Amino acid sequence: MVYAPATRDYYDADSHVMELPNFIIDYADAEFRDQIPPVNYSKSLVTDEEVEAIVANGGKHAANHVSEQIALGDQLIAKSKEIQALGAFDRGDRTKAMDLLGFKKQLVFATHSLVTAFHASQTKVPPPLRYAAARAHNRAMADFCSEDDRLMGVGAIPLHEPELALVELEEALKLGLKAMWVPHYASGDRSPGHVDLDPFWARLEETGTPFVMHVGGAPLQMDPRWTNNGQPPSKDWMGGGENLRAKDMVVAHQAPETFVSMMVLDGIFERHPALRGACVELGAGWVPAMLTRLDWTVKTWKKVDKNLSAIHRAPSEQITQQMAFTPFVFEDVGNFIDNSNADLYLFSSDYPHVEGGKDPIGRFESSLADRSEETKSKFYTENFLRIFPEARV
Repeated sequence: MVYAPATRDYYDADSHVMELPNFIIDYADAEFRDQIPPVNYSKSLVTDEEVEAIVANGGKHAANHVSEQIALGDQLIAKSKEIQALGAFDRGDRTKAMDLLGFKKQLVFATHSLVTAFHASQTKVPPPLRYAAARAHNRAMADFCSEDDRLMGVGAIPLHEPELALVELEEALKLGLKAMWVPHYASGDRSPGHVDLDPFWARLEETGTPFVMHVGGAPLQMDPRWTNNGQPPSKDWMGGGENLRAKDMVVAHQAPETFVSMMVLDGIFERHPALRGACVELGAGWVPAMLTRLDWTVKTWKKVDKNLSAIHRAPSEQITQQMAFTPFVFEDVGNFIDNSNADLYLFSSDYPHVEGGKDPIGRFESSLADRSEETKSKFYTENFLRIFPEARV
């Protein structure tokens, strides 16, 4: 009745909490509570009626609904989705879900509660409010994951103000959060490799805390001028127009690839060789080409760019040693491994989001079918433990 086969240990690099409206407001410092908007599901698959019914029931699913979800057994991941999923927002129910999923550990990300903390505009969100919203999110996430050590809560740290980022990092570490989500855009008009942020990366390295990037850590949609083609507006994957559309999808890798490339070219990985990071729910098909491009860029431009003189390890070596990436369930991870190496990729379920599919293990197995047992073990287990060594059971 457990989804993950007992033949190996499965570590899940991506799952979510489906936040109720006051998820972070209830954890915010009093002076900021009326400035943080409630979680809004208007642009998702969740209806207002679903949320209202759960709130009216004291922030819990009805007992019969929970029983029905548990009865799904090893079909839970196929049929238990979004806010109606077992353990979507209730930490006690999440433990029941983990028993049925069978994953050894699971990173837990927010879904909708980082709108204020990760807003790209510095004028619309002043620093005190931005970091207060991140602080409230981190408290809420730590509480959600507090009763089951299989759940690895992911904190959120905006990089807009380096000194404030470091303060919030210390608070998040005290809360016991296991990874820190950073936005993958040039926060505060700085590259992530700016010298002002060096103390932040150094503290992550010192504490063995990985940084993570995730979809939602940068604007989802491209410059609207690119979609102005004189034709009717494109629909997104949910049938509306507010989320990822086809044109957005083909360029979604550009922001995380830029972020990782700047980390390399600015020397962050070179200066902090024990720093670890992961790129989650942003696909992985772009990774092999990025490694090749970075290697020849550094090799060629090192002759004229003195800023590259301190880079001694090849970029592909740095990234292979210090990062990993989760492919989408529909991507051919076997092909990516063939064109790079087996140390770069992580299994993820995206539970309880529908994007994770009905059978992520089965989908990934289909693209790894003729790969070695060592390669499969790295994908499902060892690469996760390399990036998140605290997860080793």
